[in-house]
Amino acid sequence: MLVQDLREKILEGDLSELLHHSKDEDYPAEVGKLLGSLPEEYAINTFLALPEAIQIKIFSYLDHALQMGIIEELPRQHISNILNSLESNDRIAFFDMLDGIEVTEYLNLLNDKNRLATYDLLGYPEQSVARLINTNFTTVRKEWTIGQAIEHLRRFYTDTPAANVIFVIDSNGKLVDDIPIRRLVLNEHSKTIEDIMDGFYVKLDIQDSIEDAIQKFKEYDRVALPVTNSNNVVMGVVTVDDVIDEAEEKDTKDMQQFGGMESLDLPYVKTGFFTLVQKRAGWLIILFLSEMLTATAMQHFQNELDKVLVLTMFVPLIMSSGGNSGSQAATLIIRAMALKELSYRDWWYVMRREIFSGLTLGIILGTIGFLRIAAWQELHIWNYNIHSVTQPNGNVPIGGVPLSWVLVGLTVSFSLVGIVMWGTLSGSMIPMILKRLKLDPATSSAPFVATLVDVTGLIIYFTVAAMVLHL
Repeated sequence: MLVQDLREKILEGDLSELLHHSKDEDYPAEVGKLLGSLPEEYAINTFLALPEAIQIKIFSYLDHALQMGIIEELPRQHISNILNSLESNDRIAFFDMLDGIEVTEYLNLLNDKNRLATYDLLGYPEQSVARLINTNFTTVRKEWTIGQAIEHLRRFYTDTPAANVIFVIDSNGKLVDDIPIRRLVLNEHSKTIEDIMDGFYVKLDIQDSIEDAIQKFKEYDRVALPVTNSNNVVMGVVTVDDVIDEAEEKDTKDMQQFGGMESLDLPYVKTGFFTLVQKRAGWLIILFLSEMLTATAMQHFQNELDKVLVLTMFVPLIMSSGGNSGSQAATLIIRAMALKELSYRDWWYVMRREIFSGLTLGIILGTIGFLRIAAWQELHIWNYNIHSVTQPNGNVPIGGVPLSWVLVGLTVSFSLVGIVMWGTLSGSMIPMILKRLKLDPATSSAPFVATLVDVTGLIIYFTVAAMVLHL
């Protein structure tokens, strides 16, 4: 049945088809997505009408706002059953979104084992892999036969993404290897686990960051990685689907910050109007106040503008070229650092590269700018041959000499070279400085870099004009 048809049946109060598909493998994720598309009242009522076993399956696939709406409608014992039945990483994800009072309230609904484990994991930094680990895992011993290992898995392992890999431990409980399930299936049951071990494994330390986890999953192409403590004892497992969710959330926040706003706590369609305005207003005000400096810069060079009004024609061109080059550089460097291609220690390499890149790009734009002025002059579209200061009748120069269009073209051309170089240098260095200060490079957003280059670009432009035109 089409999702749209199923959605219409739910809105009509008919859950028969929804329940009919409850045994499908992708059922929890699909139902979670479906409920998220419904009006909140319908989504909550539909969830409450489902059997408790199904509620437990789909609860972790709902966004936090919908989870909280559902929790408010359930009795405490029902809430306790759901929270205690969640995987440890899904439980931590739920508690991560609560404030202090709510954390205490819902911790009291957990059983002793889950309460202690959750309290312990919440003590790790927010960006630690400890927040993602699933403690529902099973280990095997290397001296066991494959047949013994398979029987052990059948008895103690549940069907989760973590079940794709098993972990081999020694007599002290320390990790010695990891084995994909397929290796058990493709070998004789009489062989021992040690016979099929290759002695190579990849792991995460419980103190590692989520960024470290993302990098290792990409580098080693694994579906699950064990998380160990300082003694190499397995504490849990992190699966690739959880890491993908975190990577998507991080990329979303980075993109929003790079766009010149605070990151949203909820999806765009779930964010209230006033919250959305609040998230955007702060940076807009900062950027607006910063752009006021451009007016200050122009006032400082008012005498030069009075002498050669033609300079004002190229202000938008100059400002946009510097801002665009700075935004390009910032985007490249921030992404390279996110992919671990660069660190702040590579600042000298980046500076050299961007200086030469900026020089080359500046020469290209400067040449185009000069040719454009020349073409407009020769085609008589615009006359750039002007006097530095004229009488009211515009005929007799008062001080100074007539200004050739060539000088105007050289002013624009030289200014573009300097401004583009400064833009690329600023855009590349600001993210590295922020990284060195342990701040998020994404906060050096394109609008911030563009604003900085706009102000300084005007100073460069009018300084070059003063020297070339002898103003």
